[in-house]
Amino acid sequence: QMQAFGGGLVQPGGSLRLSCEASGSFSSINQMGWWRQAPGKQREWVAIIGSGTNTKYAESVKGRFTISRHNAENTVYLQMNSLKPEDTAVYYCYAVYMLSIYWGQGTQVTVSS
Repeated sequence: QMQAFGGGLVQPGGSLRLSCEASGSFSSINQMGWWRQAPGKQREWVAIIGSGTNTKYAESVKGRFTISRHNAENTVYLQMNSLKPEDTAVYYCYAVYMLSIYWGQGTQVTVSS
């Protein structure tokens, strides 16, 4: 089970930190990451982190978002800085474990003045 936290309302230029914990019988999770879905749009990939420290970001968030993970706690984080109104979306975390993908329930991020 994946549980995401940290969403909310923030003004443009502000910051939020999302976290997502994989609870249950997980060990040595492979890839973890975040996707997001804005109203009326398809879900889009945001950031990925491998089992080590290798990371990849969507062009739209590169330089503003930072993904990290705590392997011992099976937790993935997304630090979001310089937020823009177009970052408004429901953010979903996921983990790849034993060739299966596990999704979190989503957390709403709203960037508005």
